[in-house]
Amino acid sequence: MPTFTRSDALRGAEFAHADLKGARFVGADLSGVVMRGVDLLGADIESPWLFDDDGSLLVNGVDVVPLIDAELDRRFPGRAERRAADPDGLRSAWAALERTWAATLERVAAMPAGTVEESVAGEWSFAQTLRHLVLATDVWLGRAVLEVDQPFHPLGLAGHGAEEDGLDTSVLTTEVPSYAAVLAARADRVAMVRAFLAGVSPEELDTVRRNPWDPAYAETTRSCLHVILGEEWEHHRYAVRDLDAIEAAARDDRGEGS
Repeated sequence: MPTFTRSDALRGAEFAHADLKGARFVGADLSGVVMRGVDLLGADIESPWLFDDDGSLLVNGVDVVPLIDAELDRRFPGRAERRAADPDGLRSAWAALERTWAATLERVAAMPAGTVEESVAGEWSFAQTLRHLVLATDVWLGRAVLEVDQPFHPLGLAGHGAEEDGLDTSVLTTEVPSYAAVLAARADRVAMVRAFLAGVSPEELDTVRRNPWDPAYAETTRSCLHVILGEEWEHHRYAVRDLDAIEAAARDDRGEGS
């Protein structure tokens, strides 16, 4: 199976009557792609940027982004609050998120040993997802809002290219920590956000901040908090998707079917 990596060679290319059945696109830029007369049956698309303010995805002439957004809000009660603009709304949004994660943590605790370290189709394990959310809090609250020079918990997990994007994450451990240690780090960062929101004022939400990945771009305290809330809901969705897959595979192994 050929592999195409980061390159401009495929920009603007035309695939006429090409058989791409079963192809996998990871971290690929497909913005502006035009598909005509294509067979998309069984296609599976994950796009965390789908709900950007100016985002759209046309299927047979219909922008499906609002439909997908509404359906995810229905599936995940509290998700619709992630764009709250005032202190009370943000506090309510975070409380809803905490309740959601608490239920998922209880679910995981009742699953077989080793579940938290299991990867589905090469995605982050449940424990790795929690570690990444620790880092997201450190980046967008610790660095951007609180302006701490070195805000990173050692157990945070960065995505690819963190150092290249302007943040020194050398303090992050390369060892695999215990799940108990991950839970402790995660609980600490959840409490950090809760404590900040408890005292935030409307004026502070409007305070201009520097984007932690690119200081040339301006953010506000509010927009930084929106990034945290967005990260939380997206990664929760990924986590429960993979937990469902793990449970389904276990049922198949036992011959129980769906």
